[in-house]
Amino acid sequence: MTNTLSKTTAAEAHPLQDYIDRLLQGKAMLPDSEINLIEVVGILKSYGVVLDAYAVNLKYMATGQFLVLFPFFKYFNGEITPGKLLRHWWHDRINYEYAEYCMRAMMWHGGGGLDTYLDSPEFLQVCETAIQAKIRRNPILQGIHRLFPDFLPEQVRQSAYITGLGQFWTIMSEMFLTLSDRYDAGEITSIPAVVAHVKAGLVAAATVPITFAVTIGDENYDLIPESAGLTFLADTAIPYVEAVFFRGTPFLGTVSYNAQAHQIPMEQGQFAYGALYADPVPIGGSGIPPTLLMQDMRHYLPTYLHDYYRQGIRGEDDIRVQICQSFQKSMFCVTSAALQGLLPHSPETQSPDEQSANQAFLAYWMDRLMASRLAVVQLPSR
Repeated sequence: MTNTLSKTTAAEAHPLQDYIDRLLQGKAMLPDSEINLIEVVGILKSYGVVLDAYAVNLKYMATGQFLVLFPFFKYFNGEITPGKLLRHWWHDRINYEYAEYCMRAMMWHGGGGLDTYLDSPEFLQVCETAIQAKIRRNPILQGIHRLFPDFLPEQVRQSAYITGLGQFWTIMSEMFLTLSDRYDAGEITSIPAVVAHVKAGLVAAATVPITFAVTIGDENYDLIPESAGLTFLADTAIPYVEAVFFRGTPFLGTVSYNAQAHQIPMEQGQFAYGALYADPVPIGGSGIPPTLLMQDMRHYLPTYLHDYYRQGIRGEDDIRVQICQSFQKSMFCVTSAALQGLLPHSPETQSPDEQSANQAFLAYWMDRLMASRLAVVQLPSR
């Protein structure tokens, strides 16, 4: 009787109670259907391949390009050849710029233990030691550091975010590629199974340490030692979801940055330009960063998903838009898994207080999803 009453009250209290109930039942915010499963698993397979490439480059940039102020060859992963240079100029390559866009969004929005640690006296001390070692034989940088003492530490902070995102994406890439392998083997047969796979992966990797060390000369400098206690889930995954899934940044050319136009919220916390809110239609337009990601994923689509896109009204003419729509569906599945993994109490709890805590936790996130594409992804794809 108590459980029934609490559910009825909750249902009257929140307009998105249906989604809350789905999450508490281990389901996804995305409906379970054969087409949705094909789209989600297929796009996550492609995304996993691309994420691995992004992660490798980010980790190289953080160490191999440490305090290089003009990193002309930062996208080459230390291997510069004439053929690779020509492909780079011809743009026949992975668009690593999108990875940097996500990193800058995380750094700007902040949050989590990584953001806190990078402002701590402990970090600033080892940061200064590494800077002095790096600029020891560079009088120009020495002069810049004396005139602008906050400039180089800020570059080191950026490197820390670069490697943090790279380490986060390494884990996510493996998770998505394993999901695809399990789907191919017939082990993943529904959207709830996708969510369960991602949730298990997030929980398993939750305490993986996030570290950062650079070698300068013969010395090793632990900028983020394991003793700092930074971990995958709390200090990279949650801030990433907040910055990239929810807040994001307004795309150039789609809204006015003029303060008098009032097209951008005054408060940073009110931003709603993330992957869960973005309209897929502008994909392909100038100044739309996800276009780079969709272009990268286009090259690694599994055959079954590529064939499905070809059957659309426009065939491959709008394939980036179709990829973006599938990607958005997959991100609602990942968000479902994250919310289930972060529930304050077990969803099976019989305690009224714990049920209320779970309800309040999910209601907060549903409030933020009111203006998202959640209602749109409920519709059939075609």
